[in-house]
Amino acid sequence: MEKGASALSQRQLIKMEDGMMNVECILEFDQVRAKWMELALTKAAKEKIAKSGYCLEESKLNKKLKDTGEARELIEKAGTPPLASIDEAKEIVELAVKESCLVPYQLERIEKALVVVGRLKSYLERGKQYGNSLAYYEINLDPMEELREEIARQIRGGEVDDYASKLLQETRRDILNLQEKMKQKAEQMIRSHKECMADHFFTLRNGRVCIPVKKEYKWKLPGSVIDKSSTENTLFVEPVSVSNLYEEVQLLKIEEENEVRRILYTLTAMVAEGACAMYENMRVIEKLDFIFSKGKLSADMGGVAPRINVERKIRLRSARHPLMEESICVPLDFEMGEGIRGVIITGPNTGGKTVSIKTVALNCLMAQHGLHVACKEADICMNSLYLCDIGDGQNITENLSTFSAHIKNALEIVREVDGESLVVMDELGSGTDPAEGMGIAVSILEQLRKSGCLFLVTTHYPEVKEYADQAEGVINARMEFDRETLQPTYRMIMGEAGESCAFFIARKLGMPPEMLRTAMEAAYGKETGNKAKRKMETGEFQIAKAEDRQPLKKASKITKKKEMKKGEDLAGKYRIGDSVMIFPDKKIGIVCVPVNEKGVLRVQLPDKKIWINHKRVKLHVAAQELYPEDYDFSIIFDTVENRKARHDMERKYTEQIVTYE
Repeated sequence: MEKGASALSQRQLIKMEDGMMNVECILEFDQVRAKWMELALTKAAKEKIAKSGYCLEESKLNKKLKDTGEARELIEKAGTPPLASIDEAKEIVELAVKESCLVPYQLERIEKALVVVGRLKSYLERGKQYGNSLAYYEINLDPMEELREEIARQIRGGEVDDYASKLLQETRRDILNLQEKMKQKAEQMIRSHKECMADHFFTLRNGRVCIPVKKEYKWKLPGSVIDKSSTENTLFVEPVSVSNLYEEVQLLKIEEENEVRRILYTLTAMVAEGACAMYENMRVIEKLDFIFSKGKLSADMGGVAPRINVERKIRLRSARHPLMEESICVPLDFEMGEGIRGVIITGPNTGGKTVSIKTVALNCLMAQHGLHVACKEADICMNSLYLCDIGDGQNITENLSTFSAHIKNALEIVREVDGESLVVMDELGSGTDPAEGMGIAVSILEQLRKSGCLFLVTTHYPEVKEYADQAEGVINARMEFDRETLQPTYRMIMGEAGESCAFFIARKLGMPPEMLRTAMEAAYGKETGNKAKRKMETGEFQIAKAEDRQPLKKASKITKKKEMKKGEDLAGKYRIGDSVMIFPDKKIGIVCVPVNEKGVLRVQLPDKKIWINHKRVKLHVAAQELYPEDYDFSIIFDTVENRKARHDMERKYTEQIVTYE
């Protein structure tokens, strides 16, 4: 295996790039890789995880697994390692080496990186008491205390500290003193020339201390006009005495800047001198970050270290899919090898067949990446290739049906497979005529058997089960099914063939006897239906007695809308003056306009009139019970103005207009 490792890796790389079979996505290792990357902190470790492939050298793989185990042990005994991202610090060291002057912020990043180095060194020293070999990486870490202390002493809050040097301290003190004198001089001028001032306070203009002088007193006070107000009535003047002090301040600031630059260059030079040690620190941190990310992943999923073998055998005890919650996952016991090269798994739909083959293959793939597996115990062989055909593979753009996709993948697998491959195939031969699909499935299995690879296949074909009974090195396995609850138990029984349980489930769910008999005869043949007859008579699929049968449920009938009878007159349904109740509010109103041809009437409420459909109205008290015959309803429904206007119209010509609400 070690001899052909490079060639196999190249084949694997080409196959993945060409997009023939993205094994990682099919087996969901890409999701495991994503979780793994989240646990890394440095950019280099994340990139290494993203590019990592499964290992083909036994000694190298055992070293990777040992690192994972020791990282997990150290995390459990000494706590989470104090790692942190040092990517920014690496770029800053490169700038220092190129003789760029580092700014205070960059020097602080270097100081923080060295703090991480010191804490990690201390953590690893504590780990030596457990005899953990990872703890001895401490020797390669140099916390560079002198550089860290110099940066911490001279840089604070993103600036060069006042106490970084005696000269800087004195210069900044002199600057503050002169600035205070400038203010005092300005205040003194304001007090002594109050009548000339536009305000009682000095101000800063363009960094200069100025006093606000009225325009008409411009020539009374000696000084330079620095600015003026928007109205031009106030001039901001820098007195001569203040100006002299300002010049002294500027000279001191030049000295301050020179001293700050000297300090920064000195610290930058120290960083550049320690570049080799810094690079070594970062290399060790990135390496430990990668290793500890594997330990964190193992701790998160409760993994164990698998034993690695090259004898082509796999044994998993209480295995589970690492992406499923442990509380809901049914443990899987699985074993193959030592003469058994192929396992044909059968059982009912949704019984866990696909999850089972994914669980086996995914745990094998994780182990070969140097990761712990989600099992209580595991003995896993190394595989040169992982070949998969899971899912229907339909692709409209490539004109691939389910069957075409399966065949394309199967042929690719047959071309790639060798004696050191692991193959998992789901629903082999499905998607076409059952007889032809069965024949193709058997031919593919025979080819896989001849190649000497390990293969796990799920199927529903009874002929494939018979093939497994007869072929050397191939066995059946079934997914257990609870016939009382009609629920799968998700447990695999090795060495036994399973059934789809379709007739059993149909009978339990109440399929009528004549329908069940027709289905069995269609499946097993009418004339030679000994299987169907035997299954019915033995009680395995015994048809329920007449009194126990569930009657077929009758569908609800469609109700047509009622047509209005000819001659039905809505206009006479309500009359003016009728007291009605309006639903759903149950308000009481009086009809003021009868129902029209659209089924709408108008009702007078206490504060308004509304139009409403007759279906939302119910007669409360008829008008004849409330009002005398020939009652003038205009008293209720008309305004006083309208009634007066109508009265005038009856007596004479008028230009008044009567409005109706």
